[in-house]
Amino acid sequence: MIFSALFAAIIYRWISLERLQHAAPLEVIATPTPSPTRPPLITGKLDTAKLFNGITLHSTVETIPGADASTERAEPDSYKLDLKLQARVPSPNKTIEDLAKVSPQLPTLLPELTTMLQPNPVSPLYAQLYDAKVRMLRENLARLDILLSRHNFFDCQTVLQLQHPQTHRKALLLQGDMDVDADGSDADRMPISTGTPTNFKPSTSYRWPKKTREPNPYLAATEDGLKRAEAEFALSTTSPARKRDLRNVIGQLRAEIDTLKKYSFLIGATDPFIVVPGAFMHGSDPVKPGDYALVIFGNSIYPALVGDIGPNDKVGEASLRIAKEINTLSTPYNRPVSDLKVTYMIFPETADKPFGPPDLEKLQARCEMLVKEIGGASVPLHHWENIIPPSPSPSPVQSPLPLPSATASPPAGVSATNSASPSPTFAFPVPSPAGTTPTDSRHTRSPAVTRSPIKKRKP
Repeated sequence: MIFSALFAAIIYRWISLERLQHAAPLEVIATPTPSPTRPPLITGKLDTAKLFNGITLHSTVETIPGADASTERAEPDSYKLDLKLQARVPSPNKTIEDLAKVSPQLPTLLPELTTMLQPNPVSPLYAQLYDAKVRMLRENLARLDILLSRHNFFDCQTVLQLQHPQTHRKALLLQGDMDVDADGSDADRMPISTGTPTNFKPSTSYRWPKKTREPNPYLAATEDGLKRAEAEFALSTTSPARKRDLRNVIGQLRAEIDTLKKYSFLIGATDPFIVVPGAFMHGSDPVKPGDYALVIFGNSIYPALVGDIGPNDKVGEASLRIAKEINTLSTPYNRPVSDLKVTYMIFPETADKPFGPPDLEKLQARCEMLVKEIGGASVPLHHWENIIPPSPSPSPVQSPLPLPSATASPPAGVSATNSASPSPTFAFPVPSPAGTTPTDSRHTRSPAVTRSPIKKRKP
């Protein structure tokens, strides 16, 4: 009986399917659904969906009647794109109340800061800074891939010129964010590299004559880059346009090689210094490399030097050493402070010459004296410890450390010091889980291969 029931069910199912196939199909009325609006694409390397980082984009398409297609194809204005960027130039903070809105602890940390505010404390450098930003926007409007982002346009809260009424000590106060400068090298103190992140430069504006014969750890890779550029320039198949570019590259590499052979520099991973725009080096109270400075964030005051000069249109950058002290997750790609809550105070015309390797104890004492000249601070200044390992005992014959690049040219895109990377316990104490480990040569570029004309790196 079970078998008969199963057989009957199969026959019934087969008859139902046969009837369904011969029946007229149901008419399905589909309601057209409008396709979602997508941002326009610019051919080439630009994709507007990824390009406008922080820029509010409003786009419309307007059509008007025209002539025949052949005529309109030859008319330049028949198919055009008008770009209009509107940017509000911010007003600078002027009063102690304005400064406290950004850094609430600032009036308490520097009790006599109010007395240093002049009737019109805003420095002309603030207007120059935003004039430079607007000029760069105009120059690069057709190059949307290098246009300033919203973050970089609004990176400075104020620039104030201060002077203490009793001591007459002058200071320049800036409020902004903090990006990371990992540049610099010094074979005398650290004969191995600390990695070559994007836009890395082995030199800084603060420099001094070398004191030993140790070769710069980035010299071999730079010399190798020069050889490759000269070899490509000599090829008969190299186009004239490419040769023009190579001629400039060769000149830059030769100058850099000469500089690396003669000088030592600050090291971003070990030395506390800040970066200022190049325009700040001009004016009534110019800022120069070597001037003493303070970095104020939260409840802490950090002694520092002006160690590097950046582009005229960007503000707010400190060495990796300072960045890691503020935020241990800082890397060359991960800024410690994105908000405009960092105060930089620079003391013009305080640089000690001749320049030399940073003396952290001298830096401490000099900054403490300068703080007393502006009324003192309510907290002790941060004390920097020397984290550079002691140099080994000199051998009878001075020779460089056995670097891979000393015997063979490294391939393009690979650091010249792959196997000689420093211990992560002193240069990069806590690697960021979200960043790229700077000492991993698989993720870095040789300084001779990639050069950026822009010192400031704000993603």
